[in-house]
Amino acid sequence: MACITALLLASQLQARAVAENADADTVIVVDKVQVTAIKQGPVLRTQPVAATTLGSRAVAQEHVNAVKNLSQRVPNLHIPDYGSRMTSSIYVRGLGARIDQPVMGMNVDNVPVMNKDNYDGELADVERIEVLRGPQSTLYGRNTMGGVMNIYTLSPLNYQGTRIQAEYGSGNTLRLRAGVYARPAPGLGTAVSCFYTRSDGFFKNLATGRMCDGEQSGGGRLKLQWRSKSGLRIDNTLAFSALDQGGYPYAYAGKEIVRDGETVIRPGEIRYNDPAGYRRTTLSDGVTMRYDANGYSVASIFSYQYSDDAMTLDQDFLPLSYFTLRQARTEHTATGELVFRSHERGRYRWIAGAFGFYRHATMQAPVHFKRTGIEELILANANSGPIFRYDTDAQELLLASDFRNPAWGAALYHESSVKLGRWTLTAGIRADYERTRLAYRSRASLDYSLSIGGGPAGEHTATIDDRDALARSYLELLPKAAVMYSFDEVHNLYFSVAKGYKAGGFNTQMFSDILQEKLKGRMVSGFDTSDPATMSYEPEHSWNFELGGHFRCAEGIVRGDFALFWIECRDQQLTVFPQGASTGRMMTNAGRSRSRGGEASLQIVPRNDLVFDIAYGYTDARFVRHDDGREDFSGRRIPYAPAHTLSLGAEWTIPTGVSWLGEVVLRAGARGAGRIEWNEANTLRQPFYLLADASVRLRHDRYTLGFWGRNLGGKRYDVFYFSSMGNEFVQRGRPRTMGITLSINID
Repeated sequence: MACITALLLASQLQARAVAENADADTVIVVDKVQVTAIKQGPVLRTQPVAATTLGSRAVAQEHVNAVKNLSQRVPNLHIPDYGSRMTSSIYVRGLGARIDQPVMGMNVDNVPVMNKDNYDGELADVERIEVLRGPQSTLYGRNTMGGVMNIYTLSPLNYQGTRIQAEYGSGNTLRLRAGVYARPAPGLGTAVSCFYTRSDGFFKNLATGRMCDGEQSGGGRLKLQWRSKSGLRIDNTLAFSALDQGGYPYAYAGKEIVRDGETVIRPGEIRYNDPAGYRRTTLSDGVTMRYDANGYSVASIFSYQYSDDAMTLDQDFLPLSYFTLRQARTEHTATGELVFRSHERGRYRWIAGAFGFYRHATMQAPVHFKRTGIEELILANANSGPIFRYDTDAQELLLASDFRNPAWGAALYHESSVKLGRWTLTAGIRADYERTRLAYRSRASLDYSLSIGGGPAGEHTATIDDRDALARSYLELLPKAAVMYSFDEVHNLYFSVAKGYKAGGFNTQMFSDILQEKLKGRMVSGFDTSDPATMSYEPEHSWNFELGGHFRCAEGIVRGDFALFWIECRDQQLTVFPQGASTGRMMTNAGRSRSRGGEASLQIVPRNDLVFDIAYGYTDARFVRHDDGREDFSGRRIPYAPAHTLSLGAEWTIPTGVSWLGEVVLRAGARGAGRIEWNEANTLRQPFYLLADASVRLRHDRYTLGFWGRNLGGKRYDVFYFSSMGNEFVQRGRPRTMGITLSINID
């Protein structure tokens, strides 16, 4: 009871709470700075939601430098580390997709990150991370049907001083961070922080003899906070980052390829001859204003987000000259939200708000066919008949696609909660509207010769230049209802029903295939056709039924959370590579699917110096109805979503008895996931794997020196599989990595 009271009084006892924060950083105990949240109540464990919270100490101990490091640490959450930082694929409770719309939203200091391509960035000076699972669509809207990640950075009103961190590890990886936090006047806080990282990478491209996944990035953040005596709060966070990355260490997984008696590539080799990489520049500025009046508070959140990135791919991933892609995208986004909320006292509580956004994106995605690609993907198909013979001297063919994609949306939402004795009833609804448009221009031109029946060849030119526009509108009503029974302040059970959805979109990565087919049609028959259904995909909808609870027993020694869920999903979005010699990938909608399972987090603290934590998730996600016209996949497991996630950890703190040395912290753990199906037919899979981690830290108030290791057993496992042009590829998980980290705090 004393702990709950302390949490509720945290906003008035900040100095004391900062000191106590070291003991409150666990996966299930909420941090003292929860009051910075705009939409959640003061304690997540007293609400009908499955949530995991990591405070600043847990983030440091678990070496969480990016959101993908939360994989398995959070039950049923899987964020595989493959491709590049653009990928950011998230799977939770059997839901997720490799491209386009995410299944889980992300907010940094209450500002929504609108582009999934920007999720995988450096996490520096994080105060806490909240991961809410299950649909959060009523309060957060689109693309939160699997949950939402709320990230809060360190407040200069809670901490003043200078923080410096340096880290060196495997792969010649260097990470530097620095931040200065000050309180120049009562109620005014300023913070300036920056970071720089570089790595040579871990996977070698045998075609070039160099590591292919090295990276270099840097950035900074300026944070201003002001608190008035009248209850007005203003926060402004300006952030900038730049990234230059190799990425895409895809290994060939098919049969040995032999050309002219020479082996081109063997299974397990990363060997591609054209450049591949990813670069990104981002800028964001978010302003949050909040005023606490008698009985309610009102908050406004406005942001501007800029992103400019480019992905370069040797798209065949072979040491052959088929084709390359460079996808360059520039995006400007503005968001605004107004939130009214009752205070957290009394029997009746409510929250209401309005949200809007406007996004304008432009993209160029030229595909360059090299000579091998022209011969085998275009001429070979055109020359499949016995009469006509096509040929060309072209060494390269450009399939150019330019896109302009404006979108805007608006939403109104409300949620009410009433306490009736030990019962708490919650109901809410959101009306969400979105309008998106795609204007495109696709063009290609090829000079070729044509002979008929062995006669003389005539010279011809096939030219395609298409311009058109597509538009889609989506209106969604997203209800939610929950009932919770509280046995006391720390024990409760809840049941909730909520609807979630992911927005629809356009298959821009299929336009090169469409253009290729049109070009072949123009050469063969003089006419070209395309299937409009391949250009876009529909929204995905789900209903989530959940039974869960939070508990504490044995005088606080054991604390935990659990949840059982059943999800019915309609029009699930799946990323597929079309059959045959295709150059792109596309999103399609399955008929119906369902996901059921459970998850639990448990922390055991038998002594003040000893902590055990366990997080386990199980998901059985299957197609109920999905037939692609060639095969019926009903009853098969949904690919890429693991059936099990597991996290184990133990930490022992040993005082040294030497004032300048502090204490020794020993930590050992393991993270695992699997099995993971790689295709809809469930014929290929990654079995369950478990990776061992450990660290030794010297921890002092002024400094921390840590030695750490991941995948200490050197386990070999795959994190990604795909098939392209009839060839199979995988990406291996990172090998054993080790490093040393030094952190210094100067008051």
